[in-house]
Amino acid sequence: MHIIRFEPLAKTMAIESITAYQKYISPSKGFSCSHRLLHGGDSCSNYVKTLLSEQKLSEAVQSSIKRFQDCAAASKTCDLHQS
Repeated sequence: MHIIRFEPLAKTMAIESITAYQKYISPSKGFSCSHRLLHGGDSCSNYVKTLLSEQKLSEAVQSSIKRFQDCAAASKTCDLHQS
């Protein structure tokens, strides 16, 4: 029962944290993650914000982990293309 009441707060805090990251940190990094640069579409931060607004927290976390793994792989591919 406590998890159900905690979930909306946790999701809101996560979304607010991502928004702060996008506003203050991402600009200094060039606004785009490797996944977006390689595949197009949403950056990982936008992707995760969407997941958090549309899915249960546990599902969003699992999907986020997969996305970050894919982004890490994209980073290696982007590094190869830049060399």
